[in-house]
Amino acid sequence: MTTIGMVYPDHAAEDDYPLAEKLLGPEVRLPVAHIYGTDLHAVPELLDLGSPHRLAEGARQLAEHRPDVVMWACTSGSFVYGWQGAHEQAAALSEAAGGLPASSTSFAFVHAARALGARKVAVAASYPGDVAALFAEFLAEGGIDVAEMSSHDIDTAAEVGRMTPEAVIALASRYDRPGADALLVPDTAMRTLALVNTLEERIGKPVLTANQVTIWEGLRLAGAPSTSDSLGALFRLPPADAAEGE
Repeated sequence: MTTIGMVYPDHAAEDDYPLAEKLLGPEVRLPVAHIYGTDLHAVPELLDLGSPHRLAEGARQLAEHRPDVVMWACTSGSFVYGWQGAHEQAAALSEAAGGLPASSTSFAFVHAARALGARKVAVAASYPGDVAALFAEFLAEGGIDVAEMSSHDIDTAAEVGRMTPEAVIALASRYDRPGADALLVPDTAMRTLALVNTLEERIGKPVLTANQVTIWEGLRLAGAPSTSDSLGALFRLPPADAAEGE
C-alpha cells in the first residue's frame, strides 16, 4: 500500500483524489487534508496560502494516515514563491511531516513534462494574467519553454471548481498550439481527471493537469509509479521512464 498525503487548499475539486484511488486500485491511498485561506488568485493571498504555518497544519492532519509522501496540492500557491522559494517551501513541508519526501504541484508539472519529453508546452490557465505569467517563469526555470500561455481572469478557486466538464474541455482545448509537445492545465481547483483522455483524443497530444501530475509526482517520490489507461499519457509511461522525471 502506497499512501500519498495531499495538503489541499479550501474546497473545490478534491473529489478528483477519490476518483484516482478507484482508477489506480486498492494499493494506492490519497488522503486529503484541507487548509484554509483566501482563495483569491492574487499574489499576496497566494503567498499567505502557501505559507509554512498553513502547510504545517496540513502535515499535522495527515500524520494519522501515515503517508509515504506529502504533496502541496496547489499550483499557484507554490509557483508564486519562485523556483528557489518553492524548493524552500517543499523542504519546510518535509520537515513539518517528520522528514518525509515532499513536493508541490508546480514541481510536478516540470517533472511530468520532462518525463514525457515535452520541452515546449501550451498552457491553458484559469488565473489572471499576472499570476499566469509567474507560472510561465517557473516552467522556464525548469527548462520548459511556453509556446502559448492563456489566462482567463477567474478570480477565485471556488469559481474554477464550479466549471462544468464542457467548460473545462472548451477552456483547455482552445489553447493548444501545433508547436507544443503537451498542453498544461494548471489548477487543482479544476476537476480534470475524468477528462484527461478526452482532451488528449481531441488535441492529439499529452495533456497534463494539476491533480493528475500531483498524484503522479507523489507516487514517483514514493518509488511506486503506477500506470492506468484512464489518466492520460503520463500514467501510461513505463515505471522506469516515470522514475526519470527529474
